[in-house]
Amino acid sequence: MDKIREILALSAAYAWSDETSYLIGIAAVAAALLFQFRPLDRRTLGNTLLLFAASLGGQFASGVVFALSFPNTAGVLHELFIVTGGIAFIRLLGLLLFRVLLPLVHAGAPRIIEDILVMVAYIVWCMFRLRHAGMNLSELVTASALITAVVAFAMQDTLGNILGGIAIELDNSISIGDWIKVDDIVGRVTDIRWRSTAIETRNWETVVIPNGVLMKSKFQVLGKREGEPVQWRRWIYFDVDPGIAPGKVIATTESALSDAAIADVAANPRPNCILLAFEQGNLRYAVRYWLTDLARDDGTDSVVRQHIYTALQRAGIRLSEPEQTVHMIEEDEKHQELVKSRELQRRLQSLKSVDLFAKLTKEELQFLAESLIYAPFSRGDIMTRQGNVAHWLYILVAGEAEVVLEAPDGARTKVGVLPAGSLFGEMGLMTGAPRTATVIALSDVECYRLDKASFATILQSRPELAEDMTHVLIARRGGLDAVRAGQEAADAARAAREQGELLGSIKRFFGLS
Repeated sequence: MDKIREILALSAAYAWSDETSYLIGIAAVAAALLFQFRPLDRRTLGNTLLLFAASLGGQFASGVVFALSFPNTAGVLHELFIVTGGIAFIRLLGLLLFRVLLPLVHAGAPRIIEDILVMVAYIVWCMFRLRHAGMNLSELVTASALITAVVAFAMQDTLGNILGGIAIELDNSISIGDWIKVDDIVGRVTDIRWRSTAIETRNWETVVIPNGVLMKSKFQVLGKREGEPVQWRRWIYFDVDPGIAPGKVIATTESALSDAAIADVAANPRPNCILLAFEQGNLRYAVRYWLTDLARDDGTDSVVRQHIYTALQRAGIRLSEPEQTVHMIEEDEKHQELVKSRELQRRLQSLKSVDLFAKLTKEELQFLAESLIYAPFSRGDIMTRQGNVAHWLYILVAGEAEVVLEAPDGARTKVGVLPAGSLFGEMGLMTGAPRTATVIALSDVECYRLDKASFATILQSRPELAEDMTHVLIARRGGLDAVRAGQEAADAARAAREQGELLGSIKRFFGLS
């Protein structure tokens, strides 16, 4: 037993010096800080600590070999494990310096700089230990010149990657966080190492590209222009029949996109539409907008397409279709009639739910139903703007819309929310008055639009309807006026006076006697 204690004591004295405890303490503090502040590096930290602990155990094992009277073997093992322990200790200090301390003072260094400096520290440490072991370094360098040349030739790709990484950092061609396109790969740069650059794609893939490949080939840095915010121009293509004037298509599209507040679409430059080409008898248009969050390209493209589609639908502009010959059969005609009948019933139900049309006959409702125009809106679309003049009303059949009053300074006051089954714009239809409020789609909305020309046919055949509808309009307008004035609705005398004025406006607008 005493012999074992003597061997252990001799082993510890041989293996560890007085400075070993200080080194262990420093390593423990560094490990604790890294564990706390760098959770993503815990795996690297664990491997480094394992190597450090193994080196300490190896040094003790060399002491045991020394105690067993094998001094030469013990000396080689001891030196080997000291070198290994030093490498692990340098790695810990490198992680602490570059990944904890420098970021705390907002002086983070690129990962490739960390790798190169840590590698240099490894080389210096190894040369120091070789010198400490009594080796002549100048003779070693001279003798290994040929070996170095052979190794350099064999590792030319690796050296090319290292030099490529250094060049990328020095000329600042790409930085961490940049979005780049290499061949058909698009992703965000997350790391630039001594050998490669890591790119995270939108498909949750991490692509590792050797630095040498980046330096030899062309790549694009997306959304980056000197002195400008990060935003990337996107293209949305669509085709329209040449029978529609290009000016109308462009104006309709640009107006809809300018009014709609679409997330991740830059306000400056504004989205624009151009006539791009003639494609197989159709006109090809392109909408160009600037994307501010490059990770949301497909989703934002989809939202922009929805706004384009619904704007064209409201304007009565259909997207063109490939021309082909179709042989219609009787079943198709029956199906079309069934679809048309269902749509007509849906329109009739919508009209019957509107108090403004309560006095209309069945035939008059049928006529209006056939005259309605389908008008869809996407979420965020301005359905009607305060102050604009438009001689039609909307019947909201699906979705919700918000009614707001706009002050001269641009401030908005919310009046309420229109659910499905509501209508708005009736004053514009009946009197030609400017819109008294702005209506914004809170969701994807489906509406039917009734124009003045269709309604005029009924009023001119039955002028007495104007007076009945005046009562409904006065009642509907009272709530909005109260919000505008900040007071209760008008009293009976004022309502009667307004009713007379409104009836006169309707008769003049429709040319009634």
